[in-house]
Amino acid sequence: MSADLSQTIEQNAGGPADVQIDGQRVRQRPIKEVIEADRYLASKEAVQKGHLLRRFGLVFAKISPPGAV
Repeated sequence: MSADLSQTIEQNAGGPADVQIDGQRVRQRPIKEVIEADRYLASKEAVQKGHLLRRFGLVFAKISPPGAV
């Protein structure tokens, strides 16, 4: 889903904010809102993936022996 929003961000950045043709007006969502939605969905996905690793008992940690520099 994040890939779809990334494409939307690129399209919004390259196009006009609003267009009026034959008396009909179309406006795009502000880029700021689309970026915030992309960040929200990415963080939500990251939390779910992190929870999945903890659920199966996988923990990644860096271990350094005592006395090592």
